[in-house]
Amino acid sequence: QVQLVESGGRLVHPGGSLRLSCAASGGHFREFSMGWFCQAPGKEREFVAAINWIGDSTTYTDSVKGRFTISRDNAKNTVYLQMNSLKPGDTAIYYCAASNWLSERRIASEYAYWGQGTQVTVSS
Repeated sequence: QVQLVESGGRLVHPGGSLRLSCAASGGHFREFSMGWFCQAPGKEREFVAAINWIGDSTTYTDSVKGRFTISRDNAKNTVYLQMNSLKPGDTAIYYCAASNWLSERRIASEYAYWGQGTQVTVSS
């Protein structure tokens, strides 16, 4: 069973930066593509970014292109989400997920494992 633990969420001012981390255990990390999703209060969970198993292909939702970067370190079993130029609209719980597909996936139902989430709040 794969366990995912997110960290790095906190309160940040608009225009600020954060780096979220997601540490995986209990499985073969290199066999999974990884993704980040977010859920704001009163809204459904939404796709943010995804990366393939080896880390050389990524995809993003339009609203974060040019501001967020997903990356992974297979030696550390960790995936990251670098968030720059943060906006109040980025406020949400951010979830890390692992998919049995090797290629990056944008749909939540294609992910088999989920973390508990980390809160990101962007406010002045």
